[in-house]
Amino acid sequence: MIPGVTSRRRFSDLSEQEILALAISSEEDDARIYRSYAERLRKDFPSSAKIFDGMAEEEDTHRHRLIELHQKRFGDVIPLIRREHVSGYYARRPVWLVENLGLERMREEAEAMERDAERFYRKAAERTSDADTRKLLGDLAAAEASHTDKADKLTEEHLDHEAKGQEDRAAHRQFVLTWVQPGLAGLMDGSVSTLAPIFATAFATQDTWTTFLVGLAASVGAGISMGFTEAASDDGELSGRGSPLKRGLASGVMTTLGGLGHALPYLIPDFWTATITAFVVVFIELWAIVWIQNRFMETPFLRATFQVVLGGALVFAAGVLIGGG
Repeated sequence: MIPGVTSRRRFSDLSEQEILALAISSEEDDARIYRSYAERLRKDFPSSAKIFDGMAEEEDTHRHRLIELHQKRFGDVIPLIRREHVSGYYARRPVWLVENLGLERMREEAEAMERDAERFYRKAAERTSDADTRKLLGDLAAAEASHTDKADKLTEEHLDHEAKGQEDRAAHRQFVLTWVQPGLAGLMDGSVSTLAPIFATAFATQDTWTTFLVGLAASVGAGISMGFTEAASDDGELSGRGSPLKRGLASGVMTTLGGLGHALPYLIPDFWTATITAFVVVFIELWAIVWIQNRFMETPFLRATFQVVLGGALVFAAGVLIGGG
């Protein structure tokens, strides 16, 4: 037997009591998820936190109604059955995978949670011929649909256009500070600082494999250095730049990618084919940096072009002259 697969019950095999117990545990889990979102957002996005507080309360209300129905029909002992016990039942992503992705991602996840639950119950109701079971599943689907309506009302109550605009701007600013800014710094460092050693090695040796090894070492070394430097330079508490781990990861990965971009072409055995390909990659890298600066950092296009393209061209020329000499 394969653990977690063959041991699961099919939904069609569940009794009405087990379906009701499954609904109760699902409502309880969703309420906990919404409260986790609210707690995560309370400091920076208080209006959105109130929305998730209200949705959690709504889940509690439905859970209490379901428990009362279970007590009336089946007694006080509720079977222990959860989502992971039922084959094909919709799953919830772990909270820690969602709460670190920002405000808008949480809103989208909450909407998906309600849609998934409603769709599941409606499809389940269509597949059963038992009148009581059909009515029970239909009631659960209606309850999930009412959650979506409640979410809309809560949004209107706690999150007007001005508040939403402020929170969206704050979320965008946090995204830029935590991911874009260190990632851009890494991309610039990796793309520009490795130009000289890679092309100096290329023109000095005209050996593509040696050039690739030098480029790989320079890129990985620079990525590790930039990642640790970024993570250690600021814990984010006072600056508001966010998790040092996230910033270090963004900086380190983008630094490595920036260098590897024009090192990988030297896996091509022919020297001039590899070098021309590397030229093209460098051109694309530099203009990508200009676009990111203009798009996310609001740097004027001409200034970004002057800083990045001119600087890159000077470093590139230095590498060629040193290697060619």
